[in-house]
Amino acid sequence: MRAVILLLIAFVAPVFAQEQLSAEAWLEHMSQALHQKQFKASIIELEADQIRPIIYMHGVVNNTEVAFLEHLNGLKRNAVRVGDTVTYLEHEQQVYSIHAERIPGILPEAFAGDTTELAAGYQFVLGGRSRMAGRVGQMVRLMPKDEYRFAVVLWIDMDTYLPLRYDIITQDNKLLEQLMVIELFEADETPSLLEDAYKQTWPAAMSPSEREDGQNWQFEWLPAGFKVIVRDSHRLFNSKEAVEYVALTDGVSNISVYVARIGDTSLPEELITRDGIAMATKQVGNQYEVVAIGKVPKATLVRIADSIRLQ
Repeated sequence: MRAVILLLIAFVAPVFAQEQLSAEAWLEHMSQALHQKQFKASIIELEADQIRPIIYMHGVVNNTEVAFLEHLNGLKRNAVRVGDTVTYLEHEQQVYSIHAERIPGILPEAFAGDTTELAAGYQFVLGGRSRMAGRVGQMVRLMPKDEYRFAVVLWIDMDTYLPLRYDIITQDNKLLEQLMVIELFEADETPSLLEDAYKQTWPAAMSPSEREDGQNWQFEWLPAGFKVIVRDSHRLFNSKEAVEYVALTDGVSNISVYVARIGDTSLPEELITRDGIAMATKQVGNQYEVVAIGKVPKATLVRIADSIRLQ
């Protein structure tokens, strides 16, 4: 009888502890798991009418994080991360590397970062629990504190604390984007593919483009929680001319801002898309054009484009 009681306590205690976790605590556990766990996830990414199957693997080799991303449909588009260097291996393209803490595009940056920073723009709310990928996930809602971003609904695996699914929901309650794990395998040892990736010699990370001007572009207004993460020269829509590029993020939503001298580069006046990207354009004085692009309400982009100044 004593053994049975001890077994019940061992089973019930972790569940009871989870019942006491706040939404903030669930997010913190998820961030730690994305850095520490060794796992393989089969993922489906949905955007409008596009479906993209993905394989994502993560492990730790000699105290260094190693990750691998593979797009299963279409032309080869793979990425490998060793530490803070991400290397892209794409069809008929020269292999190249960049500095990055995560492989861009697979999960919002903040999911594996300091999740408390999201509190500037979102309120965290615990939801119910659902079964997906054969696992039970705890729902956490990231509800916008203002009208400048969309809501995020996230499910976190109760066993591993890894994300199982996240949805981006528009202001009119439409699904804008969804990433859903369909199979999750946690490994006791580092997968051999990641061991090999760690030992491989990859190209040195490229340095950001040097700019001849535009270093002093500043924003007089940004939504709470948004910050500048990149400034460099960038080529836009297959243009031969480089334009000034500024990347903004609040950890979940990303915004790209392009600035060009009028007449040097033809910036688009509208964006034809089916994946929820909005765009706003603005002329600054008689010399510059600004284009802001992102998966946020268009009013956000309009106000950001209106606020940019050369100082």
